Amino acid sequence: MHGLNRVPEVEGEMLQKDIVFEATLDHDFLDEIYALPGGHEIKKCIQCGTCSGSCPTSYVMDHAPRKMFSLIRAGFRDEVLRSNTIWLCSSCYTCAVRCPKDIKITDVMYALKRLAVTEGKAKHQKGVVLSRIFAEIVNKYGRNHETELMIRYILLAEPFRFYHFISQGWNLFVNKRLPFAPHRIKNIEQLRRILKKVDELGEI
Repeated sequence: MHGLNRVPEVEGEMLQKDIVFEATLDHDFLDEIYALPGGHEIKKCIQCGTCSGSCPTSYVMDHAPRKMFSLIRAGFRDEVLRSNTIWLCSSCYTCAVRCPKDIKITDVMYALKRLAVTEGKAKHQKGVVLSRIFAEIVNKYGRNHETELMIRYILLAEPFRFYHFISQGWNLFVNKRLPFAPHRIKNIEQLRRILKKVDELGEI
C-alpha cells in the first residue's frame, strides 16, 4: 500500500532519530538544578503535561516545559541550556497556577536562564542581547532610554531585518514613545553601587 513504512516529512525535512550515548550525559546536572532557586521542585513532576498544554508559547519552543524537565532528569545539560524554551517563556505563570504539584515552573525557567548565561551557552539568544543592552543603559542613565535600546538591539540582533521595525518605530515616535535625548536620574552612583553588588552576588 502507498505510504506504508515511510518516515513522515515535516516541512520538507525527514524526521531523524539521534543516538545518545550514556557517556555524553551529565548525571550531576540534576543535582545542580536541585540546588538552584526552585529547582528542587522538579523532583515532584509527574510528567502529566499540564504545563506544556497550558503554555501559550510552547508551539515555538524547542522543547515544551514537560520535556525540559524530562531532559534535566536524564542529564541532557547542553540540550537544556542551549534550548530556546527558557527564553520564550512569557512569565505568564499559567503553568505554575495549573500544575497539580504546585511546581513553580516559571521560577525554574529563570534559574535555567541564569545558568545558561553563566556558562556562555546563550550568547546568540535575542533575549540575552536585549537584556544585556537594557542593563547597560540602566547602568548608564539610571533608567531605560527606549530609542537607544531599540537601535542597539536591531543593530546587534536583527541587522538584516531592520526594515521590519521602521513602521513600528515611526508609530512609537509619533506617539512620543521614543525620546531623542535620554534622561539621567539623580544620584545615579547609588543605583550603580546596588547593581554592582547584585552582579557580584551572581543574581543577574
